[in-house]
Amino acid sequence: GIVADNMNKAKLIRRLKLLELIIMSTAAIAIISQSYMVMLLLLFLTGSQSAYFGPVKYSLLPQALSEAELVKGNALVEMGTFLSILVGTLSAGLVVSIDNGLTWAAIIVCVLAICGYLASRAIPSLPAQGDLNPSKFSLFSGTWRCISKARQTTSIWMAILAISWFWFLGATYLTQFPNFAKLHLHADATVVSLLLALFSVGIAVGSYVCERFSFGHVELGLLPFGVLGLSVFSFDMIGAIPLEVVEPGFVYSFESFIGNAQHYRVMIDLFLVGLSGGIFIVPLYAFIQTRAEKQECAQAIAANNIINALFMVGSAVLSIVLLGVFQWSIPELFMLVGVLNLIVLLYVYSQVPEFTQRFICYLLIHVMYRFHVLGRDHIPTHGAAIIFCNHVCYVVALFIMVASTRPLRFLLVNSLTVFPFLNYFFRPSVLFP
Repeated sequence: GIVADNMNKAKLIRRLKLLELIIMSTAAIAIISQSYMVMLLLLFLTGSQSAYFGPVKYSLLPQALSEAELVKGNALVEMGTFLSILVGTLSAGLVVSIDNGLTWAAIIVCVLAICGYLASRAIPSLPAQGDLNPSKFSLFSGTWRCISKARQTTSIWMAILAISWFWFLGATYLTQFPNFAKLHLHADATVVSLLLALFSVGIAVGSYVCERFSFGHVELGLLPFGVLGLSVFSFDMIGAIPLEVVEPGFVYSFESFIGNAQHYRVMIDLFLVGLSGGIFIVPLYAFIQTRAEKQECAQAIAANNIINALFMVGSAVLSIVLLGVFQWSIPELFMLVGVLNLIVLLYVYSQVPEFTQRFICYLLIHVMYRFHVLGRDHIPTHGAAIIFCNHVCYVVALFIMVASTRPLRFLLVNSLTVFPFLNYFFRPSVLFP
């Protein structure tokens, strides 16, 4: 994060992609020679390279795109990420199963690395925005500094925890797909690939849906739709698991699985879980990018990545303890994650009332009215500003709140405090003179 904030981002990406090309070229040799220790070392180096790449990838978006384009940019990144994971996972099994599969695998990783480097050459110059000397970087103190800075702003820290929770949930699902398909759906490895495809495509579609319904700005009002969808469709998927008794040794193939109508509800629910995840995660990344200081954006993303990794480790530990020690079933694990998801929702929204306000305002305004915003760019992204409204009725405040990408404070008369709900709802955003 510190390096990305204090260096031309285009230059840094080119260097990282060149490093990736070197690693993949060495990996090609290791694959052909089947040198497993070298492959493990290169896997570690690939992870380290990715750790550098993550903060610069997300922090360049607010620098290269306008605020109106930011949600779309994040949606494209998430769509590309999960579809690439899907294609890579599915194609890997196909490549190694053909004649001379290892040779083809070595060629493919090199070609992809070359394509990545060539693509990085097309990135326009993005000058450094930080004011620190990257040479002062220290692994432990630098990591702690990134996390401490992120915690200084409650809304950013809550967004980081929410994103990390998504990765906790996603890691829980992805790691359990093989056993879930085998033990509860009585299916083979091809069905595992189908489940992965449904989940990944769902996230990609959810990212697109989020961009379409954000109306050109960072819209936090969409978050509860994503969170509630994650829990509701998780619960429904568990209830949709067929209770049929199959003959010993019987296993569903890809064709027989999708040909059985009992499995349609499971597949639809899994797709909708992914779609809800896409709706949930895109606004949060855009929120961090817009609320973090320009010179510290990459460090905020780095802090997010660190917490993401810790949550994914926590997911693995929880799965091991519940499934291995306490002998829970996988559906019970999914049920617990769905319940925890609602608890996380309540906690985050209690800490950042702005999220709740945006959701209620978004729901009321977009369901009951149709309106178009002009001049949103006149509201400064940083610093103080006063908005004078043509006060026709109190609903105008909701329109202004939805139209603005920044949290607002309204001046209202004291008499409104007699309404308990309004008092609770507006307390964080209203000053009563």
